[in-house]
Amino acid sequence: MNKEIIINSTNEETRIVLREDGKVVELFVEAPEHERMVGDIYKARVSRVLPGMQAAFIDIGLEQNAFLHFSDVSPFYKEFFNEGSEAAPRRRRGYRDFDPARELKKGQDIMVQIVKEPISTKGCRVTSEITLPGRFVVLIPYQKNIGISRKIEDPAERKRLKQLARQIIPANFGLIIRTVAGGKSERELKRDINDLMNTWKKMEKQIKTGEAPLLVYKDLSMASSIIRDLFTADVNQVHVDSRKMMRDVSQYVRDVAPHLEHKINYYKGKAPIFDHFNVEEEIEKITQSQVWMKNGGYLVIHPTEALVSIDVNSGKYIGKKDHETNSLKINLEAAREIARQARLRDLGGLIVIDFIDVLESENKRKIFLELRKEFAKDRAITKIEPMSRFGLIEMTRQRVRPQVIHSIYEACPKCNGTGLVPTIATTVSRIERWLQRYRASQGDRRVILQVTPDVYSYLIAGRYNKRLRLMWKYWMKITVSKDESLDVGQFRFLNARNKKEIILQEKKSKK
Repeated sequence: MNKEIIINSTNEETRIVLREDGKVVELFVEAPEHERMVGDIYKARVSRVLPGMQAAFIDIGLEQNAFLHFSDVSPFYKEFFNEGSEAAPRRRRGYRDFDPARELKKGQDIMVQIVKEPISTKGCRVTSEITLPGRFVVLIPYQKNIGISRKIEDPAERKRLKQLARQIIPANFGLIIRTVAGGKSERELKRDINDLMNTWKKMEKQIKTGEAPLLVYKDLSMASSIIRDLFTADVNQVHVDSRKMMRDVSQYVRDVAPHLEHKINYYKGKAPIFDHFNVEEEIEKITQSQVWMKNGGYLVIHPTEALVSIDVNSGKYIGKKDHETNSLKINLEAAREIARQARLRDLGGLIVIDFIDVLESENKRKIFLELRKEFAKDRAITKIEPMSRFGLIEMTRQRVRPQVIHSIYEACPKCNGTGLVPTIATTVSRIERWLQRYRASQGDRRVILQVTPDVYSYLIAGRYNKRLRLMWKYWMKITVSKDESLDVGQFRFLNARNKKEIILQEKKSKK
């Protein structure tokens, strides 16, 4: 598989794409006002403890309090504030007897790390299980466990890394060996651990002296973190169009993986880098709900508040075999495209997929296995259920950050994100209902109506125009004027004498 990382950096934003065999599979966008937050560590303060919700709200200094579920509270969360602790605390009563509802108190200091960025009206989600990620290992303060990435499948290599980890693990720390550590020497792993330990010592000083809420650790910038997590030996090239970004990325790689530095290229072309690699067009398509496949079929993707629905359609595909075989072929292609789109659009939460109906249970199994195989390439945690008797597959995908589309676009101020605006006829009907309420309140018979240009044309068009009909019906003099500052569907009534806007008082219903 040919893998490439392409980085486009401007003054306003940084965009990074990961391509596999010429197809964009992941997109990351970071702007100064929307910096990456996942991985940041705070000395925070407990704001509220809600046993009924099995959660606490934590003040980390942002506008919205962070959400800490009791399942994310470590029994050793107090150790960060205990001085002179040299060994991992003993599990006298263990996890089972630890009750966060009893232990957590309002106003108490606590160390938390962001695991999920704010999404819509929800604040960020945090955990008290603090981790410090490096290139090859992840350091876990006040723990003593050693874990090996599941993606390292060779039993001999897993055993070697486990033995190595036991020899180099610092006292009072747990250790997770990352996938990229496969085949690495003790010297390389030790160097990574030493860098993390230096970071930890700086954090300790802030934890002891700083006043909560306080940011004590900021994870790497998006570009550096993606290079850390994605730039492995199987990546063929990294293309960068900014000299500053090129220097930053090269310096980081030189420190952690110097043997990969030769794969980083500075793009000197005149055309924008994403245009040169035919990436821009694919990014533009992520706003479209309809996604066409090479075989003529297409997907319809609709994210909602509760779930993401994906519908598979045969479209222009005309098969040469029976319906069952044709449907299977479209569904298998759709499974591959769905996995790509989920990564590209960063779809998360519950996803429901409506495949084209197939009758044979073996074909249903093939679709399920194909979907699972494709999502195995995904870094996000996914859980997929077999196809139901209704032809639906339900799955969940880990949601860490808002969908990437929200980093590029914002809701339309005219339609508030619905994609719908009232028709001219509906707007005129609203005007008439306003007049009814106004006449019922015994208001003045002379008013000025300000409307958008299209509604203005509609009201005064023809010999027996709509304005005259309204005047005769409600026995009022209505002067209509255009106001281009009004949004679609808006209108405004003014008093003809003093030119002040008329605000109708809503009547309260009697109980």
